[in-house]
Amino acid sequence: MSISGPATGGLLLCRAEPLAVRSPAHLLRVRLLLAPAGAWTVLVPEDKPWLTGGKSAAEVISGWGSAVAARTDRPVLGLWWEGGRAGFSLAGGFRRTVVQEWDAAGRPSGDPGAMRTLAARLGLDPVLDLEELERLTRPDAGPGGDGPARLRALAALLTRAGLAVPPGLAPGEAADRLRASARMAPGAEALEWSGRRDALRARRDAVEAGPLGPWLRGPKARRLGAAQVAAGAPLLLWAARRRSPAWATAGACLLAQGALSLAYDRARAGNQGACGGSGADRARP
Repeated sequence: MSISGPATGGLLLCRAEPLAVRSPAHLLRVRLLLAPAGAWTVLVPEDKPWLTGGKSAAEVISGWGSAVAARTDRPVLGLWWEGGRAGFSLAGGFRRTVVQEWDAAGRPSGDPGAMRTLAARLGLDPVLDLEELERLTRPDAGPGGDGPARLRALAALLTRAGLAVPPGLAPGEAADRLRASARMAPGAEALEWSGRRDALRARRDAVEAGPLGPWLRGPKARRLGAAQVAAGAPLLLWAARRRSPAWATAGACLLAQGALSLAYDRARAGNQGACGGSGADRARP
C-alpha cells in the first residue's frame, strides 16, 4: 500500500476579468489553465514546475503572481501549499509584495500586517473583515488549524470581494486534481506557449486591451487616422508650393501616420474575420 504525503499545489487569483489577465499570463511562457472566478480570474498550472525548476511551490507561485500583477496593475493573490506548509503572497502592480505563511502545525509567520494590507488593497471592511482575517494568523485559532484550511477560509471570506472560485479549486488539493477541476470549470481555457509569435501576439493584445487600445484600432483610431490624412495631404501640397521643408515634413508625418493607422486597423479587422481573433480582438468594436 502506497502512502502519499501532504499534497503540493498552487494557484493564482487575479482581481481582473479574463480578458485583462490572458495576455500577461501568456507571457509567463508556461502552460496554464484560466477560468473566470466571479469578479476574479483563476490561473492553475498545467504542469508541476516545482519538481523540475529547483524552486519551491511558494517561489514559483509568488514569482508568477508578481509578474502578472506588474502587467495588469491589479491585485494578484498567489496561494500555495507544500509539505504540510501553506501560505499566500499578495502582489499589486509595482507595490511591495506581502507574504503570509503557516507551517505544518498551523503556526503563522510572514510580514507583520499582511492581513491589514490584504484588506486595504482588496477594499474589504477594515473592521469586521479584518478581524476575521487576523484571526487566521493566530496559532490557537482558525478553522482546522493547518495552513490549507486557513487558505480555504481566506478564499471563503474573499467572496465578499467578488471571488467565486469554481468547484474543486480548493487550496490543499493535489495538483493533478486541481488541474482536472480547472479543465471542467465554466469558461475555462488553456494558455500554451509556442514561441516568439505568441510573445508578439500577447504583447500586442495586452497593448490593445489597455488604455491606448481605442487609439490603435476601432472607431476612434479610424477617425483619428482619417483626420491625420485629411490634414496631412493638403499641408504637404501647400508646403511644396511654398517650398517649406519644415511644413512639408510635418505634412508627410501626418499623412504617413494616418495612413499607417488606417492600414493597421483594416489589417487587424481582416485577421479577426479570417481566424476568429483573440480575446482582445473579440472585445474590440
